[in-house]
Amino acid sequence: MKSAVETLNPTRVRLSIEVPFEELKDSLDAAYKKINQQVTVKGFRKGKIPNRVIDQRFGRGAVLEEAVNDALPKFYTEAVNEGELNVLGQPEVDITELKDGELLAFTAEVDIRPEIEIPDYSGIEVEVDAVTVSDEDVDKAVEELRGRFASTNPVERAAEDGDVVTLDLEAKVEGEVLEDGVAEGVSYTIGSGELLEGIDEAVKGLEAGGEATFTSELKGGSAEGKPAEVTVKVSAVAARELPALDDDFAQLASEFDTLEELRDDSRKRLENMKQYDQATQAQERVLDELLKLAEVPIPEKLLEDEINTRKHNLEHHQLGQMGLDLAKYLEIQGKTEDEFIAETKEQAEKGIKTQFILDELVNKEKLNVNQEELTEHLMRRAASSGMSPDQFAQAVVEGGQVPMLVGEVARGKALAVVVEAATVKDTNGEIVDLSDDEDEVEGETAEVTEAASEDAAEEKTEA
Repeated sequence: MKSAVETLNPTRVRLSIEVPFEELKDSLDAAYKKINQQVTVKGFRKGKIPNRVIDQRFGRGAVLEEAVNDALPKFYTEAVNEGELNVLGQPEVDITELKDGELLAFTAEVDIRPEIEIPDYSGIEVEVDAVTVSDEDVDKAVEELRGRFASTNPVERAAEDGDVVTLDLEAKVEGEVLEDGVAEGVSYTIGSGELLEGIDEAVKGLEAGGEATFTSELKGGSAEGKPAEVTVKVSAVAARELPALDDDFAQLASEFDTLEELRDDSRKRLENMKQYDQATQAQERVLDELLKLAEVPIPEKLLEDEINTRKHNLEHHQLGQMGLDLAKYLEIQGKTEDEFIAETKEQAEKGIKTQFILDELVNKEKLNVNQEELTEHLMRRAASSGMSPDQFAQAVVEGGQVPMLVGEVARGKALAVVVEAATVKDTNGEIVDLSDDEDEVEGETAEVTEAASEDAAEEKTEA
């Protein structure tokens, strides 16, 4: 076999491959054997039909076609390896010459990973939010905790903000009661915004047994998005009573003995959360600066596939679970379809560029992923997916997604290298040190790079 590589552009090549006919012998033998098992010729046992009879009865062309189909992937792969190409996706194959007994010649056009020069990232500087926790922040956190321990007591008065009311609801569209528009015994906290728009105004001022009618756009069900006439009847009113903010509450709601200790712990938790957010912000901004510095050509077909994948996942998975279609989603977002496509393209380009440059950095820095790092990442992914670690691990293995997870961790480590070399300052001008917990930072960067390259098109090297 002879092969030559022609570079069409930085992300696409054409392979020209010539195969002497003697190298097709194994594929020809396999073709005759396959046809032998599929056909019947009177006078011959199944599988024992001579080759010359197959040629006479079914044509030599059918045998050659079967043999070529069998041989192409093997010779294409050999040419890819010989040319040391990092190919993406499936090739477009064109048979240019087929002379029985002499020669098979074909071309294969395929996308390749572009060669990327890693820029000098040591001069990257980014600014992030300063970590500040005010007394008001602590008050809010303690108040939220207090709300979880609130009790409710029935009252014989008109409903007010913050009260918990028990409701019966009936929705009509164009005068007809909807089959799925009736609900009884619904518990609702006035002012929570968890039900229909306009319901707070309707029920405030009503006592048990009171009734009101209002118009609201339905948020779900068979008439989602349509205006409905909603009748609401209050069957009970209960007041929420918050526990006193004292040491007894601290002992009830936490492991602490005093309210002061509880507040101190709340402050520390808020500081940790804001430090985590600050680190994530630093990684995202460093990544953005790195992408600005690097020239990363993107294969057109890969970009097209990535855009289609993102659009498909949004329409058929995310929106489907919310009972929306793309048109309704765009209406809610206040976007045109052209604006949506432009945004999706921008996100897809960023995802592909992120993968390409960080994968190149992984190779340059010779970064490896050990079992402990992979397990920690798997645990984080399982938690975010709502699955147990064992369930998630089984799904990953059965889906052949282990290399994908390894890639996410490796890219996270590559970004951590860049973040470590960058200068990160907060809005107060103070240097932010992200090296206190290197393992945690690498875990966070894996999440950042995963988000940047979410739903990226799978890269395949086989024909």
